[in-house]
Amino acid sequence: MTVPASVVAKIAAQAAWELDAVGAASGGVLGLGARRDFERRPTADAEIFGTAAVITLDVGVAYPAPLRRTADRIRTHVTDRVQRLTGLTAEQVDVEISWLHPAPVRGTRGALL
Repeated sequence: MTVPASVVAKIAAQAAWELDAVGAASGGVLGLGARRDFERRPTADAEIFGTAAVITLDVGVAYPAPLRRTADRIRTHVTDRVQRLTGLTAEQVDVEISWLHPAPVRGTRGALL
């Protein structure tokens, strides 16, 4: 069975989106007017080489999350889901964190009054 790269990319984007505080940039031209939200899946590209996949994800992350640990969680989850659903091995998963969204301030300490 051959799995198209576009299907692997959609699976990878969905898998990344399944994790808390991972979202996508969408819309806009040259970055102007782009909406950044957690209601949309991140974007993903995939290339297939035999039984191996190389995946690139563009994600947004809630901040202050530990970025390296978050990227590692995304890589691990995407690798597992792609393997389980397609039988392909995700040999490389590149995670580009293109934006950060500050977590809401709790209480009034540090808030502008």
